[in-house]
Amino acid sequence: MNISGINTVEGEAMKSIRFSIPGQPMGKQRPRVVHNGSFSQAFTPKETVSYENLVRVMYREAARGKRFTDEDMLDVRVIAYYSIPKSTSKKKRKMMLEHKIRPGKKPDWDNIGKIICDSLNTVAYRDDSSIVDAQVRKFYSENPRVDVTIRRIDPGEI
Repeated sequence: MNISGINTVEGEAMKSIRFSIPGQPMGKQRPRVVHNGSFSQAFTPKETVSYENLVRVMYREAARGKRFTDEDMLDVRVIAYYSIPKSTSKKKRKMMLEHKIRPGKKPDWDNIGKIICDSLNTVAYRDDSSIVDAQVRKFYSENPRVDVTIRRIDPGEI
């Protein structure tokens, strides 16, 4: 484990990593299509491209050049922390911070997981098809962010 405790390394193979993406959680947006006469072109929205780049930067900063091997089976845990609306009462705010009230708003949990996992293709792992287990959870916090933990699953582990 390195001094910061962010990742654990066995030789050159990474066992696990934990990192955070600052700011409001964002979901994967659908590609946009522009029609120009008989020609159509699909493109990824700028917001999605920017967020994917931020995810890669935060991963690289934590990983310090390490990545999972192509043979690794991976477990990904994502915790999305949303900011509390300013108009929230003190009572409701307290309940949100105690996780008694959780966000049931966009982006959907699956789109949050998708943007994180797609961003890390070829950076943290060969392809997100290596992910065999995953979970996305949504909470409120005074510090909006997305916390990501990726760990290698040992053969035979359930």
